[in-house]
Amino acid sequence: MPVVITIAVLANVLDGSGEADTTGGPAEVDGTTPGREDLPVLPVEVPPVTPEADASCPALMSSLPLELTGEPSRRVKSDSPFAYAWGDPAIVLVCGVDRPAGYVAGVSAIQINGVQWYVDTDDPETTVWTTVDRPVYVQISLPASVDSAPVTALTTQIAQALPYREPEPGA
Repeated sequence: MPVVITIAVLANVLDGSGEADTTGGPAEVDGTTPGREDLPVLPVEVPPVTPEADASCPALMSSLPLELTGEPSRRVKSDSPFAYAWGDPAIVLVCGVDRPAGYVAGVSAIQINGVQWYVDTDDPETTVWTTVDRPVYVQISLPASVDSAPVTALTTQIAQALPYREPEPGA
């Protein structure tokens, strides 16, 4: 019981700014993440939003973590609400991208926790992972020096938000 009382006292005494709350109401929460305001806004290029992205991506975007493998989320500027980023150098997720060039169904995919990925390592600075078995393609771009941990960490949210779809054949 003392722990519950302590928590209730803190919630009623502090208003989120460290000032005492004299109104007796709940603490104010401003929604910021420590460190997020320290990172500059990141411009992210995105393809035009499609009806498929509008139908599928909101479920994924609302489930993304504020912190990914120890990196805080950061603000992005894009023409789509379906872009998100963490850290510096940035790890960038874009939902509703085009089919990855070079992907061939059944030949060039890696599976992590039930999600199939096409991995593009053509750029020596960036590794681009793209889902190929969901109703929309989801792309995660990582600095080449970063391993697959962020991709692995996001597979749970992707699998829960976007149902499996048989990868489309093609070259």
